[in-house]
Amino acid sequence: MAYSSEKVEKPTMKKATATRGKMSDAQKSALTKHMDKMKKGGMSASEMKSHRMRMMGRMRKGMSVAQSHKDVMK
Repeated sequence: MAYSSEKVEKPTMKKATATRGKMSDAQKSALTKHMDKMKKGGMSASEMKSHRMRMMGRMRKGMSVAQSHKDVMK
């Protein structure tokens, strides 16, 4: 088998640094409103903490509250 002298580049993982990071004030207020709704729905304190943390992780990636909730509740 013959190898060419050209260097073959391996595909690298792209970093989504532009969409990741801290949550904006609008996202924070939307999440707070969502969590109030979940509390009224009867979610326990430990469930709420877990739900909030999972939602925050997804929202930092750029998902909306609705998309995050749908993904968490699968």
